[in-house]
Amino acid sequence: MNWNDVAFDWNQIRAFLATSTEGSLSAAARVLNQTQPTLSRQMTSLEQALSVTLFERGHRQVQLTAAGLELLEHARAMAESANRISLAASGQSAGIEGKVCITATEMMATYCLPPMLKKLREIAPSIVIEVVASDEVRDLVRREADIAIRHAQPTQPDLIARCIGHIKGQIYASDKLLSEVGAPQTVEDLSTLDFVGLEDPEPLIAGLAELGLKLRLEQFRILTSSGNCMLQYVREGLGFGVLPMDTSGAFDDLQCVLPDLFKPQIPIWLVSHRELRTSRRIRVVFDLLAQELAALSSDQSEI
Repeated sequence: MNWNDVAFDWNQIRAFLATSTEGSLSAAARVLNQTQPTLSRQMTSLEQALSVTLFERGHRQVQLTAAGLELLEHARAMAESANRISLAASGQSAGIEGKVCITATEMMATYCLPPMLKKLREIAPSIVIEVVASDEVRDLVRREADIAIRHAQPTQPDLIARCIGHIKGQIYASDKLLSEVGAPQTVEDLSTLDFVGLEDPEPLIAGLAELGLKLRLEQFRILTSSGNCMLQYVREGLGFGVLPMDTSGAFDDLQCVLPDLFKPQIPIWLVSHRELRTSRRIRVVFDLLAQELAALSSDQSEI
């Protein structure tokens, strides 16, 4: 390898990728926690080192040139390699300290994680936990989180996943709504009622159909990307909703509908990147979550 040909550094490539993704120097500077002049100097240095113009600079935005577009995929490949180096280095960490990022659905993060994090603080007080409460699936391979609690099996080969168990779900409605439409006595009674659901209800509809409850897409009159918003909408009487049993028990204004006829199972998957599992701090958090989620699943099976 001719080392003299590599006249740029990784920070310049990061600046290039951030600018191409964010669309402006100011936005790229914000995501990289830099000042705009610093980022601008990095971009200028990279262009000078490569002897090409990467961006056409406008008043507020920048646009990739043909040369910039051609180099973009190579820069992304470098970012992937840098990410793998970071993963490998993190996996060698021996100390039980530092930050661990956990991602979970909003309702799981709100109603299930707090007592688990309290136990974790007692076991490993030097670990700092960041919780990403989101109903969107975060990419662990790209280090958007270290550990994920999911309700579907991941498919990426670089991930280690363990099915911890299942929590039971039930159909719930508010006292307000039941006073208006009456309490359903059979699953057929639900076929004409309004539901609240997450923004893509079709997988839920298919899963419920396998359990004998046939709902139509048009019954889902309110859709949201937020599990906590969905819960509040159900509490306001805007429709029936399928909720985990452990979250609904916290609210006196909700009633379980057809509790003896309908009990869907919601799987719990605990996921981490395979290289991060060799890190002691990640392993401590992973093992505690596995233990507590298994207990949660066991408790649910007795309800």
